[in-house]
Amino acid sequence: MPELPEVESLRRSLTRIVGRQVTRPEILRPDVTSWIGEPRSREAWTGLSHGDEIVALHRHGKQLAIETRGGAVLVIHLGMSGQMLLDAVRVERSHTHARWTLDDGSTLSFRDPRRFGGLWSGRNMTIVRDVLWKDLGPDALELSESTLLAASRASGRAIKSILLDQRVAAGIGNIYADEALFDAGIRPTRRRSLSVDQAHRLAESIRVTLRAAVERGGSTLRDYVDANGSSGSAQHSHRVYGRGGERCTVCGGILRQITVSQRTTVYCPHCQPA
Repeated sequence: MPELPEVESLRRSLTRIVGRQVTRPEILRPDVTSWIGEPRSREAWTGLSHGDEIVALHRHGKQLAIETRGGAVLVIHLGMSGQMLLDAVRVERSHTHARWTLDDGSTLSFRDPRRFGGLWSGRNMTIVRDVLWKDLGPDALELSESTLLAASRASGRAIKSILLDQRVAAGIGNIYADEALFDAGIRPTRRRSLSVDQAHRLAESIRVTLRAAVERGGSTLRDYVDANGSSGSAQHSHRVYGRGGERCTVCGGILRQITVSQRTTVYCPHCQPA
């Protein structure tokens, strides 16, 4: 499932639609669409309407919002296989659920073969933040040690479970939880409260890990591509994720694979002692 670096890379690759107007909205699968706030008919849903001018792209955690000059907002959640594509002439047209033609002749398409993602529309960014994003924690790129410290003290859960909780930090998933915990030297199964030093290290590791992945365009493990159809390369830098049973790149020991919160988890027993 795309995490913060993938969605941020997508946002950056969509910047050329800012300033463009929608000339033709097409909703091909209304069942993947929803209104934020008051219920309205699916038949009326276009997300971005005819004549709307796109003025800004926002991201919080794993969700992307496209804001128009009139205030209306389209929010995208990619789910497991969702893609937002520009001029997708070389991409298979099946599983395209919505398409918007822009005034420069380009098209913006939402595809989602596995249909775990979705599209939402709201009157403005205020209702997006107050309704759709109200239960999300701070964006993980802005995560502080005090937030981590408080969360670990208030919960008896494994630290990886805490990191996966979007109410604690928005944007961290299985990939970058494993990578950040390795970088911080903290075992994913740790249930004791973090020390101040550990919370500081982990918060810094999360920010550094996510920023590095963004600069590499995110991780493409299966379906993820940016708006131009380009794959990310961050997967080539993973030190533990998906590498259970292989050698640790730091100490040479064997990486252990377990399950935490029903998610496959990989760590180094030597480099992550506690």
